[in-house]
Amino acid sequence: MRIAVLGSGANGASIGADLTHAGADVTLIEQWPAHVEAMRTDGLTIRMPDSELHVRPRTMHLCEVATLKQKFDIVLLLMKAYDSRWATQLIEPYLADDGIVAGVQNGMSTQAIADVVGVDRTMGTVIEISSTMTDPGRVTRHSGPDRSWFAVGALPGGPVDRQEDVATLLRHSGTVSIVDDIQATKWMKLVSNATVLVPTASLGLPMADAIGVDGMREIMLAAGQEALDVGRALGHPVLPIFGLTADDVSRPDEVVETLLDTLYRAFVLPGATTTVLQDWTKSRHSEVDDINGTVVSEGARLGVPTPMNAAVVALAHRIEQGEVTPSPENIADLRRALG
Repeated sequence: MRIAVLGSGANGASIGADLTHAGADVTLIEQWPAHVEAMRTDGLTIRMPDSELHVRPRTMHLCEVATLKQKFDIVLLLMKAYDSRWATQLIEPYLADDGIVAGVQNGMSTQAIADVVGVDRTMGTVIEISSTMTDPGRVTRHSGPDRSWFAVGALPGGPVDRQEDVATLLRHSGTVSIVDDIQATKWMKLVSNATVLVPTASLGLPMADAIGVDGMREIMLAAGQEALDVGRALGHPVLPIFGLTADDVSRPDEVVETLLDTLYRAFVLPGATTTVLQDWTKSRHSEVDDINGTVVSEGARLGVPTPMNAAVVALAHRIEQGEVTPSPENIADLRRALG
């Protein structure tokens, strides 16, 4: 199979490196020119806690996609959630008639992909990898394949028979679960993301440090509980993720805390920062509107109160507009939403 990794930043490059090392026919497509040139000149280095992987992948600038002569069988989409639609439109002419676009992303992006290529060529996934990249061609991956996790599932009416094809690829980068309800599973990941990503980033601290700030755990749990409540109102069942079992999430009042503790125990390493804080460090827009913002908008539509997520979104927008900087002092804004 001909594979593309569309969006080869920290996570995309990590997965692309694993596939390259495994001998897959894979092309890394990226929009950061310096990163593409570094990979072409010096190769791609993935530094992990216990090992280092160096490969020389096939790479393309985003602007070179128009020169493609052959089509891809599977495209792993690792662009930001808010880039899903246009990125899928970009690659659609180069997707085989029976090809698959798998959204290996945070947020509820699967339907946006299906709107472009059709549900029969769309695969939903959940991703749990922690990695950062500051210098082009060099990634620090905090969670290696032994500490990374994915879920794969087709939408209703989608290509169930192709789930294993995508899962086989992602198993080179971590543990993979094939699930029956990918939208509910993605919402459970959104619950985890709403709990951790933006709240900890707003303090400007690594995840392991932010949760130790006085009052922060309570704030995080409040944001996650609101997300879980909205998910229930949407009709999503509470499902296990991160390798948990159904029994692990059978106690409604403990689900968010179980997810939080599992994430920190199994996936969060000292010094690891969220993708949101990495974006802000680079003066880029984050996925806050696709995570906490989705909780707020869906909650408003369904009549479910979401004051903590609204406070998280408001603070994130102020940070992105340059009014404040990520700092532990920002916790005061979030505390007020606790009531």
